Amino acid sequence: MTKLLYLEDMSLLEASAIVEDVLEEDGKTVVILDQTIFYPQGGGQPYDKGTIKNESATFQVDEVRWIDGIVRHIGSFQSGSFKKGDEVNCVVEKERRELHMRIHSAGHVADMAINALGHKWIPGKGFHYPEGPYIEYAGTVDESKKEEIKKAIEDKCNEIIKQGAETTLRFMEKSKMHEVCQFVPDYLPEGKPMRVVMYGDFGVPCGGTHVANLSDIKSMTIRKIKQRGDVLRVAYDIAR
Repeated sequence: MTKLLYLEDMSLLEASAIVEDVLEEDGKTVVILDQTIFYPQGGGQPYDKGTIKNESATFQVDEVRWIDGIVRHIGSFQSGSFKKGDEVNCVVEKERRELHMRIHSAGHVADMAINALGHKWIPGKGFHYPEGPYIEYAGTVDESKKEEIKKAIEDKCNEIIKQGAETTLRFMEKSKMHEVCQFVPDYLPEGKPMRVVMYGDFGVPCGGTHVANLSDIKSMTIRKIKQRGDVLRVAYDIAR
């Protein structure tokens, strides 16, 4: 099992690790470490990129995946190579990580705004990528009031961001998450520590990376609300 350092400190962009293996899988080079600060793609959030290096080698991390408890750092050696037991230094690409943190946190701000406005929509799939982020909800909207509702959600989102709220983390069993979360999904990934991200007193079960304070998002827009059957898709964006 790879220790996931980013789960406990989302601001950590540089850390040391020990090489456990170097593999070739499907024509790609894979580095396995005992612990990592690199976020592997999942939960609607893209993977980190960056470098892993020591005095004898530099490895460019182009993709990161979590499979059966092991994080795979996929990329290519720019120079040299690692051997098992080597100590290495990991550096995450700062701009990419910070953008993903802002986008992902903004998705949860939309949850907060929708809840504050009294809509009984149940959050589902989230797509927190720079290319057209959105959240899906189980629920319905009155088509005649859709634009009014969209504006109200956007205004509430920016009010929440302006007020700011410190992000804190709580690790707890799934059975206790209802004490601090408005909604707890039936499915949570097995093999990872169960974690709740708290924005003030609003909790969300989430293993992604997030801003230290909601004010770091700066501002956001609600681009569109679209009804597809019983699913509502709320498309949003952040100031870039």
